[in-house]
Amino acid sequence: MQEILYLEIPTPDTTAVCHWLQNDFEPGIYEKVLTPQGFCLRVVDTTLSTRTISEKLPDTLSVFVWSVQRTTYLKAFRWAEKPFPKEQQILKKLTTGLRSRFQYEYPEPPTIDLSEQSIFEALAPYYPLTVKFFQKMPNGEYDLKRVYWWEQRWREGVRNPQKPGQVVFSHIRGAGEVGELGVPTEWGLGAVGGEITASSGSSPSSPFYDLIYIGGALGVIHAAVMARLGYRVLLVERMPFGRMNREWNISRDEIQSLINLGLLTTAEVELIIAREYKDGFNKFFDANNPSNLKAPVLHTPTVLNVALDSEKWLQMCGQKLRAAGGEIWDETEFIRADVYDAQVVVTVKDLTSQTQKQVSGRLLVDAMGSASPIAWQLNSGRAFDSVCPTVGAVIERGFEPGVWDSQYGDVLYSHGDISRGRQLIWELFPAADEELTIYLFHYHQVHPKNPGSLLEMYEDFFTILPEYRRCEMDKLVWKKPTFGYIPGHFSVGSRDRTVAFDRLIAMGDAASLQSPLVFTGFGSLVRNLERLTTLLDTALKHDLLSFRHLNQIRAFQNNIAVTWMFSKGMMVPTGKFIPPQRINSMLNNFFGLLVDEPPHITDNFIKDRFDWMTFNRLALKAARKNPVLLLWIWELAGSKDLLRWTGNYVDFGRHALVRALLNGWFPRFLRRIGSWLEPRYPALWLRLLAIDYALTTGIARPQNLVAQVTSKARLQKPEPRIIN
Repeated sequence: MQEILYLEIPTPDTTAVCHWLQNDFEPGIYEKVLTPQGFCLRVVDTTLSTRTISEKLPDTLSVFVWSVQRTTYLKAFRWAEKPFPKEQQILKKLTTGLRSRFQYEYPEPPTIDLSEQSIFEALAPYYPLTVKFFQKMPNGEYDLKRVYWWEQRWREGVRNPQKPGQVVFSHIRGAGEVGELGVPTEWGLGAVGGEITASSGSSPSSPFYDLIYIGGALGVIHAAVMARLGYRVLLVERMPFGRMNREWNISRDEIQSLINLGLLTTAEVELIIAREYKDGFNKFFDANNPSNLKAPVLHTPTVLNVALDSEKWLQMCGQKLRAAGGEIWDETEFIRADVYDAQVVVTVKDLTSQTQKQVSGRLLVDAMGSASPIAWQLNSGRAFDSVCPTVGAVIERGFEPGVWDSQYGDVLYSHGDISRGRQLIWELFPAADEELTIYLFHYHQVHPKNPGSLLEMYEDFFTILPEYRRCEMDKLVWKKPTFGYIPGHFSVGSRDRTVAFDRLIAMGDAASLQSPLVFTGFGSLVRNLERLTTLLDTALKHDLLSFRHLNQIRAFQNNIAVTWMFSKGMMVPTGKFIPPQRINSMLNNFFGLLVDEPPHITDNFIKDRFDWMTFNRLALKAARKNPVLLLWIWELAGSKDLLRWTGNYVDFGRHALVRALLNGWFPRFLRRIGSWLEPRYPALWLRLLAIDYALTTGIARPQNLVAQVTSKARLQKPEPRIIN
């Protein structure tokens, strides 16, 4: 018996597919024998074949379907050793018929009016399991409204990238002629910038805050650091402060940056750790992969193995922020920002009273993530290249003993092939007591017709969770949902994305400087916290708050920028059918190589600390193991993106050469001249510090000493800020 066809049919209605096969598909002159899940074809007229038919292997072609991952799959097998008569014509006709009858569908969430019905009533006809299990969660109605709101916000941005809603307005005097897209051309935004247009109007009163953060998840972490430096800080959060739609995992060595900056003590770190487990597993479904592309489990014991109690940590950061003189306005929505010569005026809306108010500051920090209207405006036309629609939940208890050992986590795992145009991937992280945090996500190319749906993903999650981990869904005790859009940007260079404007800067997912592999905006922020803090502190101290200065303050890593092709290789282009096992084959190809590498190489690669030599060695090794890999990538990425990536790779090599030439002496040189250079030429000092970080971030050794000494000293002895 030999497999001759394997298809993914993008519908959960396996019965309809089986009905079409049995009743509508016409195979021609061959005898069609119906089976429970398909049919068999047999040769009726033996004169059609001049071959001697084996008694044990008759001329029979078997076609059947099955369902997994809320998707239908089809396979065809030949019983004989030689091809069935007109085999290729039959398979082509079968494939064409199925593709015509069962096409990709990208359902739109319904338009609802919550003044007339609850969110549960509105969505139940479309997403019945999602409604059922959100009703079992504390605050489930509020959280489902958040899911719906976030999906609508994301879809609006994807559908209108060229003309996003304008929320930032410039009133800068004497800034020069305003460019075509509304950004002063002398600042170098060119065609990358958004429609930030000059407007008439006088500047309001003097600034009241040094920093205004919009977004209270990642925002409060950095806000607390800056408040402890002596800056006057305001944090604005749309949700009740301290609530999170995600949980956070990290490793011991990465969380050390929070201790280095003085934000947390070693004892406080232990208080916010919910669980530290022994090992993490990485395994991708390979039942349909060729033998050379099957891979054993990759063990990563020091990757994302520390589960944080995110809400406890946010509350702790909030306390530190307030203790340092900062303020938090929660349940308050950002409306717009008006940028003036000496300050930025932010208009917000109190969601409890439905009243608007204004507040002014020296600098606005956008930490709103993928829902940020500021990020869409700054990068109109190309805000994000990719996204990971991510859903899941924290489950208090309900799994039977033996289903999962809380000493272990699933870092990346798939239990099936491509499902309705997506390669679904699971993550599982144990937390306190019996709690498990489980995520389901996929890598997705942003497309107006197919933006990516959280609600569709949730319906998948609640349907296929028992396929992933044995459980009875009605026995699970749900603590809260976890969801969001994790955006990515295919960076060709360090400056091809705008992260700042005058008196405005983006951080975390709102900045989205590269495509995520196993980390998100949270991982990027923590890994670059010392870098962002030192550079922003320098800019504020010397009032270097124009675009050309702030746009240098970014969590960009040149080595990560070159890996966007990996995430591109995990995306099914919208409307395109590829072999169902293709992405799992590519993942097993590469992760199988990491199994054979020393643990420190694997750890550095997954934590984005690899160098040019390691990247090239592993890439060549992957190509030798699977020579058609480049052809597969070409098929998924296309010639345009491959050309873009080639330029990216050349830039990576150039950066590696510059690093080799400068890294040995440049940080020490800066340390010697810093006390003389900074007060005399602060803009040059900021530029040199940014270069220093670009050289030292993302390599497998500690951060540069210039930044460490500066950050530690300032946090230990904060200088008071005088508000004029």
